[in-house]
Amino acid sequence: MTTITTKDGVEIFFKDWGPKDAQPIMFHHGWPLSSDDWDAQMLFFVQNGFRVVAHDRRGHGRSEQVSGGHDMDHYAADAFAVVEHLDLKNAVHIGHSTGGGEVARYVAKHGEPAGRVAKAVLVSAVPPLMLKTDANPEGLPLDVFDGFRKATAENRAQFFVDVPAGPFYGFNRDGAKVYPGVVNNWWRQGMMGSAKAHYEGIKAFSETNQTDDLKAISVPTLVMHGDDDQIVPIADSALKAVKLLKNGTLKVYKGYPHGMLTTHAEVINPDLLAFIKG
Repeated sequence: MTTITTKDGVEIFFKDWGPKDAQPIMFHHGWPLSSDDWDAQMLFFVQNGFRVVAHDRRGHGRSEQVSGGHDMDHYAADAFAVVEHLDLKNAVHIGHSTGGGEVARYVAKHGEPAGRVAKAVLVSAVPPLMLKTDANPEGLPLDVFDGFRKATAENRAQFFVDVPAGPFYGFNRDGAKVYPGVVNNWWRQGMMGSAKAHYEGIKAFSETNQTDDLKAISVPTLVMHGDDDQIVPIADSALKAVKLLKNGTLKVYKGYPHGMLTTHAEVINPDLLAFIKG
């Protein structure tokens, strides 16, 4: 396997496909998945002449199942370790869900200060803040995330069937075409990872306030979100995030679910390509 070791000694798995002299696109996956969740995008973009890179977050997929560091700061630092190892410059960073939070923290704290980022894309992403607070009344109540933790701790294997078979891909909607292979692949990716990383990652994606990260980003940033996202509701994420970005563009997809990168790749991929080339 292709791995690098971070400064705090964690082995991170990554993929690096395509011409090394082509513009790089780096993909950041969602909870509790792995870089495999980007298959449809990585194949599309490598076939369009780009260099494509994706890594498994610490504790996820094929990366080391370490005990600690399951927070946005470590996620972003781990991504930067991959970027530095591969010496990626003029890169486009695309993050889905929790990976969108990772991209926001990475670009704000590492990518832009190091001059390595060209553009960013936040897809169905968690920033600025998912948790309901006095200052964020549109957020989701803490008991929603406590329910995630309970399900992860008590029967992760079943929870990792129920999520993709239901709200993640919108397969619970009337008339939805359900793809059992997609559900099985989500389960496969999730169960490869560490229960501890997944449990602690819930706090990372739900309670990390990334308002300042978004405000600090100056590169062109595309915010893509489905208006039927049942996992990360659009009103408390994309609609707020785009207002905080200096150079943000919002694209809303009517009726699309949280996992639209998989269910509607034939629409999303060309839109990503147009933004990157634009």
